[in-house]
Amino acid sequence: MISVLNFIHFIIDGILSLFVWALIINAILSWLVAFDVVNYRNRFVYNVARFLEAVTRPVLAPIQRFIPTLGGVDISPIIAILVIQGIRIYLLPALFGALAQAII
Repeated sequence: MISVLNFIHFIIDGILSLFVWALIINAILSWLVAFDVVNYRNRFVYNVARFLEAVTRPVLAPIQRFIPTLGGVDISPIIAILVIQGIRIYLLPALFGALAQAII
């Protein structure tokens, strides 16, 4: 049973890690579009941007409601990354450690 908990912990940690990368790539892509390095007329860029926006928007939208842009800079991805990293580093191990103790 402990190995199942370890596997579930591994999967959740991996998903959160991939989500952090999606936030980083989305921010970099938005900068590249803003500085006209790439544009949405390229079908691949458009599809990647649309996918990343659909994946990250549910997490970023609530943060953006509470924290306005600072001088035109959106800091919501930074806050989301900090919260997700906190969950990965502190909450997940504590949660699964407590579950492992409850099972034993």
